[in-house]
Formats: sequence, C-alpha cells, structure tokens
Amino acid sequence: MKILIVGPSWVGDMVMAQTLFVCLKQRHPGCAIDVLAPDWSRPILERMPEVREAIGFPVGHGVLDLDTRRRIASDLRGRYDQAIVLPNSLKSALVPFLAGIPTRTGWRGEMRYVLLNDIRLLSKTRYPLMIERFMALAYEPGAVLAKPYPRPNLVVEPAGREATLARFGLALDRPVLALCPGAEFGEAKRWPAEHYAEVAEQRIRDGWQVWLFGSKSDHPVGEQIRERLIPGLREESYNLAGETSLAEAIDLLSCADAVVSNDSGLMHVAAALGRPLVAVYGSTSPGFTPPLAEQVEVVRLGLDCSPCFDRTCRFGHYNCLRDLRPEQVSMALDRLLPQTIEVR
Repeated sequence: MKILIVGPSWVGDMVMAQTLFVCLKQRHPGCAIDVLAPDWSRPILERMPEVREAIGFPVGHGVLDLDTRRRIASDLRGRYDQAIVLPNSLKSALVPFLAGIPTRTGWRGEMRYVLLNDIRLLSKTRYPLMIERFMALAYEPGAVLAKPYPRPNLVVEPAGREATLARFGLALDRPVLALCPGAEFGEAKRWPAEHYAEVAEQRIRDGWQVWLFGSKSDHPVGEQIRERLIPGLREESYNLAGETSLAEAIDLLSCADAVVSNDSGLMHVAAALGRPLVAVYGSTSPGFTPPLAEQVEVVRLGLDCSPCFDRTCRFGHYNCLRDLRPEQVSMALDRLLPQTIEVR
C-alpha cells in the first residue's frame, strides 16, 4: 500500500505527525509513506525511519497557486492508494483530488466535501490531543486508540552530528544546556530574556556551556541573553540562532544534556530527540500539544487569564511569563537531571 501524507506547515506539528506514520506502519506493515510538505521540513522527515520520501511543496502557506498544484498533482497521478490530509484547509486537499488518488482521508474542514471522499467528523472530546487527531486518521472512524501512544523519535546519524560540531567549532568538553528562547507564534509564548540569562548563568557557574537556538529573528534575543552574562561566563555561551540550518540545529540539539524551551517547534524537536526538557508555557497550554517524551518537566503558572492562546497579552502585562521565576525552571532542571553530570 502506498500512502501520501499532506503534511502540516509548522515544525512542531510535523514532528508530532510522526505518531500517525507509526500507526500506519503498525496497521499496514510494509506500506510506503511519502510526505508532501514544504521544503523546510525535509530535515525532519529525513530523520523519521517511517518516511520513504519527502516530496517538496513549493507553494507558500495560504497561497493558492493553482498551476503549481496541478503540476504536482500530475506528477503524483497513479502513484498512491490513499492520501491523508492533515491540514484542515480546502487548499491542502486540492493536490490529492487533482491527482485522482482513490481514497482521500481528512477531517471535515473548509467545505472539502468533493475534494475528500473519506471525510471524518472530529469529536474534540474523544480526541483532545493533536496527536490523537493525527493518529485517528490511520484507523476507521471513531476508533479507540491503543495506549501507550507512540512518541516522535528523530534519528540522528553520528557522522552528521560530528561534522556539524566541527563546522561550528563546538566541543563537548562540558555538559551542554540548550536554550530555545524564541516562538514564532508571538510574544505571549516567550519567556523573558533576563530569566533565560539567570538560568544560563547558574549552569555555567556549575561547569556547563550554553548553546542558544532559534531562527534568524531569534538572534537578537540570544544576544540579549549573552549580554547579561559577565565576562568569563559569556565566553561559555554560543548564539547559534539564525546561524544554523534546521538540519544542523537538530544535530546539535541531539548533543544537549538538557534543554529549556518555550512552547515552540524546537521544543517538540528536543522532545523527539529524547533530551531532558523543561518546557515553559505562558499563553498556551500543554493540554493540546504537550512535548512527547519521558524526561519532561512542564513549568507554568496557570493564572486565571491563561491559557488565552493570544499572540500578545490582551492586558499588556505578560504576567504568565514574567512572574514565572528562573528559580522554578532551575528546580525543574534539577529534578530532571542526575545529582551530578560529569564534566567531560
């Protein structure tokens, strides 16, 4: 059986989609799974053993570009038995329809009654988690999902990791604390730079080094964190935000002895790499898209006004993040880690 997945448009969602791929392999041993997704997602998909091929989708998020969709559909015609469409938009269902894939599965969304012929009606009470909504599409409608659920598991090749370490001149002579202070969603997901700096300072004083990750837009906040470290400590921090490709970031994150992250795509990457992870939540909730790993501590205040799921604080104070003290995150790290991590 050959299955085409129309993948999501966000890093974290793509990582979580691996739970669906695992379920499909369990239900259809030997099936071939290809994923139609933006080119940026290739480094994630290439680290998922369940995926045979990542097929680039050069159309921007929210863009129709019907000619390109027709061309891609023509290339895919006759290659698949089933398509599973993970986004809920009408546009995301066009390629499988135009390609004439016999079975086209997805949740009911923007008037897709003609485009999909295996339409599912979502019960949010039955499937409250995003991974449940992904996994359920591998089975018959209304299926009871067997627990324990599969977890995303990205596989990093040692040779590639060593090459990336050499490329950036990084050494593993000290334990590595990875910090992910960005969040594409908005300011209401970003723990303050000064709080990150306090956690970084404590770990560096304990003999660690600190690596900062994120996109190009996160580079300034990485510099803000480093600037708060005094000379002598600052030299043990490295701002990699905007300097690495996603593939390089994944390889380097796999080296971390611990990670502190906002609710972001890199949080899900760190969890899928099995890194001890402290996840900081402000305006959002772990009740829908929690980090899926064994060694995870979720830190949040749970104020009356949160979760609001707003990009910016409607009250302007961001107390759900500002009042979450660095000591709380440091204690969560202590609970995750052995009493002593050997300085290498």
